[in-house]
Amino acid sequence: MPLTDTACKNAKCPPDKSRARFADSGGLYLEVVPTGGKLWRWKYRFAGKEKRLAIGSYPAISLAQARRARDDARLTLKAGRDPVAVKKDAQLAERVRLDNTFEAVARAWFDHWKDARSARHAEYVLRRLEADVFPDLGKMPVAEITASRLVAMAKKIEKRGALDIAKRSLQTCGQVFRYAIAHDMAERNPAADVKPSDALKPRVKQHYARLDAKELPELLRKMEAYAGAPYTRFAMQLMALTFVRTGELIGARWDEIDLDAAEWRIPSERMKMKTPHIVPLSKQAVEVLKCLHELRGLSGLVFPGERDHEKPMSNNTILKALERMGYKGRMTGHGFRGVASTILHEQGHRHDIIELQLAHAERDEVSAAYNFATYLPQRRKMMQQWADHLDHLRAGAKVLPFKAA
Repeated sequence: MPLTDTACKNAKCPPDKSRARFADSGGLYLEVVPTGGKLWRWKYRFAGKEKRLAIGSYPAISLAQARRARDDARLTLKAGRDPVAVKKDAQLAERVRLDNTFEAVARAWFDHWKDARSARHAEYVLRRLEADVFPDLGKMPVAEITASRLVAMAKKIEKRGALDIAKRSLQTCGQVFRYAIAHDMAERNPAADVKPSDALKPRVKQHYARLDAKELPELLRKMEAYAGAPYTRFAMQLMALTFVRTGELIGARWDEIDLDAAEWRIPSERMKMKTPHIVPLSKQAVEVLKCLHELRGLSGLVFPGERDHEKPMSNNTILKALERMGYKGRMTGHGFRGVASTILHEQGHRHDIIELQLAHAERDEVSAAYNFATYLPQRRKMMQQWADHLDHLRAGAKVLPFKAA
């Protein structure tokens, strides 16, 4: 039975309960707590989940006003938007309207933007804003910031040698200004007037130390005879067989690997390009993983840390092992990627298939989704031929050329 004004006025919560709810209609109810406080709430479902919208307190919000708010929220829901999210955005916009400094607008943009990103990435972006951008631009009205002020901020970051951070800061500021324009807090985006390449020095491409192909057989034999920890030896062997990035290797989890299907599926959040990646596993790679499985404890990680098994091994582990074998300054974990690319190209494998397996995929979402499993049979054949080639090199046998896939 719907509520009346009298029922709302007389509603009380029994002292032995934390709250009492008095239903009206259409999901609207009055929630009363033992202290006497009364709050209107509306219960609804969005994206398959039950949610509640706080409408306001009684008697500041009357029964009639609560019903109108419920009806307005229903229209929002019917339009495919979440009433709670809409209310939150409106509150943010009002807060920023009263405080239109760059920092206030940037924090409102961040709250709007962060939910679709990983917690780690979002935390990094906010930390960079707080450390590098807000000290220079934070207190300025967002509509008064010019391109020259943005460039001065970026150059200050560049001066300490952090070129990538300087470029990303400019790009993040551009996103903040677009948010400001969309919410009528600015009329133009000064970041659009200047590209990072117009104001900042070009980035010198980093070339990781790597051996010549002719030096690979000796390295493979040293890896097989490595007297250090078994996890480290297996990590180097799997790095050579799969030529994934070091971070992708050491962060590998058993639930990503299907030994029966001979596939390792790395999720997007662990990939540099933020798109999922399939690594076809050669017979040799499967054998390495089976050996690792014999060592497995309770950790879900393939390569758990020595002290904390819930954290992966250090990303310096492989580098230090290579140094102990006499390859300091000559080879890195990343160097296996370069060696594999060089040899596979020389053997006549198609460039696009090699690039796909190296996860040098395009960043746009459509092509990335397409590339996820493109040429998988050819990539599987190439990876098995690569593993067989490494076996021949290690054994010192004469390597005969073969026709690439």
